[in-house]
Amino acid sequence: MSDQATLESQIEEVINNQIRPYIEADGGQINFIEMKENIVYVELAGACGTCPSAQMTLKGGVEAILKRRFPEVASVELARHNNPYLA
Repeated sequence: MSDQATLESQIEEVINNQIRPYIEADGGQINFIEMKENIVYVELAGACGTCPSAQMTLKGGVEAILKRRFPEVASVELARHNNPYLA
């Protein structure tokens, strides 16, 4: 397993085990999509999909946790259909 794949696996584990329970408690969903050029792309759904505080949750919560745990992470962004990294 490459270093990148190992890092992605560790990030996905933190999202699934430490972040997801809090998101789900508020009726939302979060899924790791991929990491490109030190940017983690996630998908927010459920209540998070229409919540006006979703960006604050993404940056102030998810990004802060991942950057603290993984110094390689530059930012966390929403995966969008127009994201050039997503096929």
